[in-house]
Amino acid sequence: MKLIYSFMLILCGFALTNAQQTYAVEGTVQDFHDKTMLENAVVKIGDFSTKTDKNGKFSFNKIPSGKYILIAKHPDCNDYTENVGVTQDLHLKIILEHHVQDIETVTVHGSHKNNGSMVVKTLDKSDIEKNSTENLGNLLTKISGVSALKTGNNISKPIIHGLFGSRVNIMANGVRLAEQEWGVEHAPNVDINNFQHIDVIKGASALRYGSDAVGGVVVMDPEVFPKKDTIMGSVNLAGISNGRGLMLDANIAKAWKNGWAVKSGGSIKKLGDQKASGYYLKNTGMDFSSFNFTVQNNNYERGISFDYYLTDQNIGILRDSHVSSNEDFYRAMTTKVPYYSGDFSYDINNPKQVIQHHIAKVSAFKRFENIGKVSATYSFQYNHRQEYDIRRGDLNDIPSLDLSLMTHQFNLNDLLERGKWSLETGIDAGFQNNYSDPATKARRLIPNYDKYSAGIYSIFKYKISPDLNAEAGARYDFARYDVTKWYDKSDWEKLYADAYPEFYVKTNQNRVLTRPQLNYNNVSFNAGLEYHPNGSFNLKFNYAKVGRTPNAAELFSDGLHHSAAIIELGDLSLKNEQGHQFNLIADAKFNVLKGLNVSVNPYFYITKNFINEVPTGIQNTIRGIFPVWSYQQIDAKMYGIDLDINWKLADNLSYVGKAGYVYGQDDTHNEPLILMMPPNFSNALRFNKDDWNKFYLNIENQTFLTQKRFPIRNASITIYDNGEEVEKTVDFSTPPKGYSLWNIQTGVDISKNLSAGLIVNNIFNISYRDYLNRLRFFADEAGRYFILNFRYKF
Repeated sequence: MKLIYSFMLILCGFALTNAQQTYAVEGTVQDFHDKTMLENAVVKIGDFSTKTDKNGKFSFNKIPSGKYILIAKHPDCNDYTENVGVTQDLHLKIILEHHVQDIETVTVHGSHKNNGSMVVKTLDKSDIEKNSTENLGNLLTKISGVSALKTGNNISKPIIHGLFGSRVNIMANGVRLAEQEWGVEHAPNVDINNFQHIDVIKGASALRYGSDAVGGVVVMDPEVFPKKDTIMGSVNLAGISNGRGLMLDANIAKAWKNGWAVKSGGSIKKLGDQKASGYYLKNTGMDFSSFNFTVQNNNYERGISFDYYLTDQNIGILRDSHVSSNEDFYRAMTTKVPYYSGDFSYDINNPKQVIQHHIAKVSAFKRFENIGKVSATYSFQYNHRQEYDIRRGDLNDIPSLDLSLMTHQFNLNDLLERGKWSLETGIDAGFQNNYSDPATKARRLIPNYDKYSAGIYSIFKYKISPDLNAEAGARYDFARYDVTKWYDKSDWEKLYADAYPEFYVKTNQNRVLTRPQLNYNNVSFNAGLEYHPNGSFNLKFNYAKVGRTPNAAELFSDGLHHSAAIIELGDLSLKNEQGHQFNLIADAKFNVLKGLNVSVNPYFYITKNFINEVPTGIQNTIRGIFPVWSYQQIDAKMYGIDLDINWKLADNLSYVGKAGYVYGQDDTHNEPLILMMPPNFSNALRFNKDDWNKFYLNIENQTFLTQKRFPIRNASITIYDNGEEVEKTVDFSTPPKGYSLWNIQTGVDISKNLSAGLIVNNIFNISYRDYLNRLRFFADEAGRYFILNFRYKF
């Protein structure tokens, strides 16, 4: 018995001695990317917990020996987890994957720390979901300073500070859209429902995206998948009253905690003839469909992704914009009710556009300790555009314009961050082939061409003090056109034979075959400051010297642009645009008026060799009578101001206001620039009540004043009136009267996964015409319409 007691005492003594054996565990927590020591990181060892100090250090004095799970956490970081055995004093070096949102190709987002001096406004996922039936151009008008150049209501392209077309780059998931973006009625071929947020960068400060983005850049980014095992997706069904339309979009994604993710989705949209305040707009229906697929494996250190996007559109063009005689043209331009208005129909007849666009992209990135984040992207795009005119006999089934555009793009980018500074450097390369099919049996508007392009850029950012950041960037671009083009002999000899004899190939009857080979070089740079003394005030200033190469249409257009219903004439002698741009933005929060935020963005742009397209006459053709628009080079200036106000009036009620004004002047001809956004403002009250199943109600008034500044570009036309020739003036110049619209948007969560929304636009069914709609000469804008949608998320 004594032996048993002795043995038990020995065991208890051994256990007591072992339990009292403790060790010190200390270490540091730092950022993987820039080696910054992370303050206030939480470190847990079993049930023991502590935080790092300002130097990123942590320590535990007495950790009993044993096996533990170590967890380290920091805001915006992936959690760090490791099994550790404590059998002696330990010193640990913990490296966290910081900036977890930055696990894909470098993007620019409204909340991203590297915005620097750029002026960025963002539409988030909720904005996109609430307006899922809109096209990109119309959606972006919700941002101050952004308007839309429209051809009817289904075709819309963004205008930023008075600039549009190839002066505004559109980036879809890191790929610059390459289409025939030069056409006024060539809308971006994208489905907004594929993206998580859309950023608008105003001005030319984003050199990463190209020197020709003089107006700005639209950056559309998809969602970032969570690093966990989950399935998620949504289905949205919407009914549209005006056009008696329906839209369905759906997507599903599977993600794994090891970083793999797969997503697929698509949408369809069908509209019939839309209706103005008092009549139907003949042949204004559309069919739209899209498909997308993504597979990727991303973590903080490395990632690879494959993405594919397809859009397919069949869009009707207002019938009254295409007429066959002087008399019909004059009547179409002057009548209040279009001649072809009639009963509703889903038929899409000529004139129309049929466009298919494919994007295939492979991207990858890797982080290196001393080099930074290196990312590479290759993309292939195929854009097939067919435009159908009203033609006789069998020709009516053959497109009048049939363009195939293939584009290869490659980008290599390195982002290096070290404490107070960062350096981003990259190279771009591209090849583009355009083929204009002669089977149309119509004159080619755009010739066959190859375009070679390359660029190199570098952007340096430095944190001068906690309140002041500075940046500077530079970019060089090269572009080469290799073109095969036929000219009328008389046009060639009159315009170009003496200046470009080296381009001549041969003469065939009254036509001249040429081989223009044009090289363009551009150097651009920018510099900016950001001053952020406190959380209530932020000031940004940016200067950019920019250069832009003429696009293919500006150089080589020659003939009838069918779906635009105009004759376009390019100019082979156009030079690079050269300009200077200044942007200032001040964001302020007023503590005296709690909840009041004001943002003011004045800007100024002066440019030489600005390429401007203006109406220069009327021409009769075998296919009808059409206005002539010509490209010309001028000196110009533009300035304006954007204003945004957000004021929280009560816990659930807020006021949102915005306004925009742009002044454009042709200094060469001492006249206003054409197609400048009219002064406009909007006022909205927004009510939100989360306790009422996330109920929201927005009531908005939009007011567009009459544009008082416009060039006089009228033309004369001879018509027969009662058997006699009469000369009439066709007014291409005078803008329509201003207008004011009331809109309502409301929604509620029906259940945990199901929500409903309702939009009523133009509540009072106002009859009006938009100065920036190229079809305003022939018909009113669409009248009142309702959009009811149901969205199910899982």
